[in-house]
Amino acid sequence: MSISDLGMLFQFAGGLGMFLYGMATMADGLQRTAGSRMQHMLGVLTNNRLLGVLAGAIVTAIIQSSSATTVMVVGFVNAGLINLLQATGIIMGANIGTTITSWIVSMSEWGEVLKPEFFAPFLFFIGAFLVMFTKSHKKKEGGEILIGFALLFIGLSFMSSSIEPYRDAPVFSQAFQTLGQNPLLGVLVGLVVTAIIQSSSASVGILQTLALNGMVNWQSAVFITLGQNIGTCVTALLSSVGASRTAKRAAVIHLLFNVFGTILFGTIMFIVFFLNPSFAASSADSVGISIFHTIFNVSNTIILFPFAGLLVKTACAIVKEKKSERTEDDVETDILRHLDDRLLESPSFAIDTAEKEVINMGKVAIANLKIATAALTDRNEAFCNEVFENEKKLNHLDTVLTDYLVKINNLSLNDSQHLLVKNLFYTIGDIERIGDHAENLAELAQTVIRTGSPFSESGEEDLKKISGAALQSVETAVESREHKELSKVRQAARYEEAVDSLEEELKELHMERLSNRECSTESGVIFLDAISNYERIADHARNIAGYVKEEIQ
Repeated sequence: MSISDLGMLFQFAGGLGMFLYGMATMADGLQRTAGSRMQHMLGVLTNNRLLGVLAGAIVTAIIQSSSATTVMVVGFVNAGLINLLQATGIIMGANIGTTITSWIVSMSEWGEVLKPEFFAPFLFFIGAFLVMFTKSHKKKEGGEILIGFALLFIGLSFMSSSIEPYRDAPVFSQAFQTLGQNPLLGVLVGLVVTAIIQSSSASVGILQTLALNGMVNWQSAVFITLGQNIGTCVTALLSSVGASRTAKRAAVIHLLFNVFGTILFGTIMFIVFFLNPSFAASSADSVGISIFHTIFNVSNTIILFPFAGLLVKTACAIVKEKKSERTEDDVETDILRHLDDRLLESPSFAIDTAEKEVINMGKVAIANLKIATAALTDRNEAFCNEVFENEKKLNHLDTVLTDYLVKINNLSLNDSQHLLVKNLFYTIGDIERIGDHAENLAELAQTVIRTGSPFSESGEEDLKKISGAALQSVETAVESREHKELSKVRQAARYEEAVDSLEEELKELHMERLSNRECSTESGVIFLDAISNYERIADHARNIAGYVKEEIQ
């Protein structure tokens, strides 16, 4: 190999790197810009499977990867957010959405003005200017999108120019002729290449780059493209390892969809090439590959859409149910199932799921607070033990949610997402402290039971007043997080102020009872500890509501 050949190899490798990095940067910027809209789009699938196809296509067009969309779908199914029939619609749409990249690549054949070397450098200049000299985060995100777009085209230009000197080399024509004569080998090459680089969009782009230089005949282009559509299923299949059986079935549906299409279109095109050898041997162009890629995915969706139920049944037959599946009351497995790492493919979905689990944690803390209060007023040992068990669940939720939020925080987030993740961190801490105070109340209840020092009648009434106000403050704070309502935020603040006033008032009343010897010193100390815990609980509730206020305003 000469120095010139080595230089061309380096140029091709660099071009491929810029192409892949540019596609990832562009998709990342688009995803951050349209994150909440993507979430809304996929939300419609719960009502209409046809709209699910549309949503899957749009989301895939935004994130530039059907593999990533399907991995997200596996995560949604694993987390119980959607069922298999709904997942099928998104998967079909994802295959249509992935054709957008091939059309972007083929733009260079539409005219001189659309060639990468013409406008890509200027796009890079605008993007870099926005990133470096503007303060608006939205403008910076727009700049990142432009930089990614430009790098994608510059990378294609590098790859194309590095291959051009070898367009007449016999080795390439012989290789593609062999692939064309052996359809299975062509499908296998497309499958393997796509499985290695984990992106059918990227592998089709490489094929189109070769086609731009007239190095690919139609027969090999068709079968390699079909193989690339099967290869994109590998990512989802790998992602489903360790997931629930339902999630595995979602990955299998993706595979069945593309295998059926490959068999059908492969057979049709084999007959076409057999009847028209001159067409089979003619050179494929980039636009032609885009057209075939689009026709394949759209037609496959139209054909299989009415048979979505059959796809689900076939997947269920392949991945059979086991009697040893997890039980519904397995809390730890349930938490891990909802906080699925596959959802990290889309930060907006991951944040939404984490927020729901934080709200769930808050509801567990509310239930535990009620039990702790009952243990204190009713002097019930069984209630105390229940509080301690629930506190273990809260501690576990704290650990799991914190770990998941750390993963989310390491993703590429916009400002509002960063703020929400930060506040969810703080909210978890406040909820965990509320759980600790509930545990303190249960321990005080045990002391009352052990020493046999009950509260006076008026003391018990006072405890009910402050415990009720503290409970209302926590319930309202969690509701403010759940519904994002400013009225709930203000209400939680009012309850907290009421608890503060009650604490001062009840301390004075308690001192009067002690002076009048209406209660014992032992129960008096416990009473003061109890109202102090309720006051701190209300403080944490106000903190939780305050974080929501910061996000709304």
